[in-house]
Amino acid sequence: MSKKAADHHKQSAEHHTHAARHHNEAAKHHEGGHYEKAAHHAHTARAHALHAMRHSEEAAKAHMEEHGKK
Repeated sequence: MSKKAADHHKQSAEHHTHAARHHNEAAKHHEGGHYEKAAHHAHTARAHALHAMRHSEEAAKAHMEEHGKK
């Protein structure tokens, strides 16, 4: 695997970790009745998840560049 692809996989995993953390915070705030804080964390989690998806797509592109279409 190319370094470029590996780096994108690692970055994707890191963003998924951040998204999970924000989902947990959103759940805590929602359970406590702090809906505005919950919404903030939910939106932040979504942003991290989208960023993770972009890194996954870049990793796939790097694989294609390295190995070509077969």
